[in-house]
Amino acid sequence: MGGAMSEGRSSTAVPGTGYDGRRRWQALSVGLIAAFMTLLDVSIVNVAVPSIDRALQATPSDLQWVLSGYALTFGLVLVPAGRFGDARGRRTAFVVGVGLFTLTSALAGLARSPEWLVVARLVQGAAAGVVNPQVSGMIQELFRGADRGRAFGLLGATIGISTAVGPLLGGLVIHLGGAEHGWRWVFFVNIPVGIVAMVLGWRLMPARPTNPAGRGRLDPLGVLLLGTGVTALLLPLVQREQWRGPGKWLLIPVGLLLLGGFALWEHRYARRAQPLFDLRLFTVRSYTLGALIGLIYFAGFTAIFFVFTLYLQMGLGYSALVAGLAITPFALGSALASALGGRVVTRYGRPLVAVGLVAVVAGLIATDLVLAGGPHDDVPLRTALPLLVAGLGSGLVIAPNQTLTLSEVPVPTAGSGAGMLQTGQRLGSAAGIAAVGALFFSTLAGDRGDWSTAFRHSLLLAAGIIVVALGAAVTDIVLGHRWAAGRS
Repeated sequence: MGGAMSEGRSSTAVPGTGYDGRRRWQALSVGLIAAFMTLLDVSIVNVAVPSIDRALQATPSDLQWVLSGYALTFGLVLVPAGRFGDARGRRTAFVVGVGLFTLTSALAGLARSPEWLVVARLVQGAAAGVVNPQVSGMIQELFRGADRGRAFGLLGATIGISTAVGPLLGGLVIHLGGAEHGWRWVFFVNIPVGIVAMVLGWRLMPARPTNPAGRGRLDPLGVLLLGTGVTALLLPLVQREQWRGPGKWLLIPVGLLLLGGFALWEHRYARRAQPLFDLRLFTVRSYTLGALIGLIYFAGFTAIFFVFTLYLQMGLGYSALVAGLAITPFALGSALASALGGRVVTRYGRPLVAVGLVAVVAGLIATDLVLAGGPHDDVPLRTALPLLVAGLGSGLVIAPNQTLTLSEVPVPTAGSGAGMLQTGQRLGSAAGIAAVGALFFSTLAGDRGDWSTAFRHSLLLAAGIIVVALGAAVTDIVLGHRWAAGRS
């Protein structure tokens, strides 16, 4: 194992894949481009909402579905798409997913009504969910040891940057495209990128299935139970502002019951065929605690940008472009630290993730402190340094945690394992935005429109959520030390 971890970026073929060092890094580059494009569309559309509202006369419900419908269908297909890639080959799933994403991007940009745009966004989100587990699964398949850490480091940087830089790129595209039609170019820019990714993906992505024994049925009942369970959990979260009254929260226990039924069915199905998701992965400590850390961290991490964008644009009157620039320090810090974290994660393990979580919490608390006594006229400048610190910490969390979480996942189940990990992240994002957003708006209403106080309270809640993720990381470290002591 030590030898594998110390292997460099060699040009030798990875056993059983036929890929030399150069070709696998080329394949990874194509995968990262597609992942960046699909993940960017989670946040880039936020700044386009006012323009869409004016152009299409959309209702608040329409706009909510434009934003949250993408995340909903994204999360629904991750595990089935990962399982399909494991069983039938990643190239087909990747190219079909990118092609569908490109087509629906064009349709979204051409939308003539809110209903047209909502449907395009729903299908676009499903296409994104097809693409992303193929990238994680490909890394598991083509990379070993330290190279796998570097590859996941680049993927982590892609995730962090795409999430943080979305408002900036959206503001820039709208600024260049004009107030009337700029929002359409937020979707149109995906078209040339998608076409190039399809062509290169067909040439470079692995075509052979990693799990030929699983080429049979793709567990349709498992797909149905998981899909309805995830939908029941996500719907009340993504529609929290539109569905008034407490009745919507009854879907949460319904979703949990459906997911319980999914677990029972998968346990039974595994006795005779390859299940949609191998539940034995949850007996692996690194996978279970890593998935938990990812779920909780994304609940705090994603919510920060949601409330910060609202605070800057609606509370302080900054343009979409300036609001995006204000988040850039976090994105830069995340990019730098992700590349570093991917290189050293095999040396330091989960303690590196814990250090990153501490840095994120420290950066958020510092952001709260520099905004004390507000409102201020120079919020982007005041928050630049603490957000840089938080971004550096985030870079040491996302990529290293993904590497460690998937490190013991067998390659034949790499796609479905990565899909379940990302499903948890989508659930965490929705739950975090719901909780932090609820505190933000309730504080705003109670303090007679004090945007600064509302943002600071929300920021502290997000930091508190990340402290819980830190607790999970410390638990993994302690259990790891006990296991090592028991073996010695």
